[in-house]
Amino acid sequence: MENSGGIQASLSGRYATALFALARDAHTLPQVEASLATVRAALDESPDFKALTSSPLIGRKDAGKAIAATAPVLGLDATTTSFLGVLAENRRLNQLPAIIRAFRQLAAQHRGETTAEVVSAHPLDAAQVDALKQQLRTRTGRDVTVDLSVDPSLLGGLVVKIGSQMIDSSIRTRLNSLAHAMKG
Repeated sequence: MENSGGIQASLSGRYATALFALARDAHTLPQVEASLATVRAALDESPDFKALTSSPLIGRKDAGKAIAATAPVLGLDATTTSFLGVLAENRRLNQLPAIIRAFRQLAAQHRGETTAEVVSAHPLDAAQVDALKQQLRTRTGRDVTVDLSVDPSLLGGLVVKIGSQMIDSSIRTRLNSLAHAMKG
């Protein structure tokens, strides 16, 4: 597999690439991608799950048991469940957000899509996401998958990153620019 924009260079990229290859070869890409979206939501919404994946105080065995118990509750597919077990065994659960991000990029490239990382000051509703995807599709000429996150410190607006290109329309950046311009 080619080096997809440097994804394989990092530890999380190597794990994501391995999971992607397993899912692709087993024809389970949609299931794994859905399971990873569920894991990402659990990381965002559950302080306990986030602590399980990021605490250095939780040993390999305990982390593995917790993952094995949590996977059926989250409805994760077998490939993702096994993969999380490997991460727990290798003490790499703390890499999950980066692994999920890299996996999503690989899956989008596989489908011929481009992935845009979008940070907004407030959560976007479905209509806003659809409008943003349409604008990005027009700009890039390709279908665009968005990786959404929220950062209230932006105050308003968006920061969109597609590959090495960044579009920053946040109020925070505009205020900083204005303050810099006023200093002379």
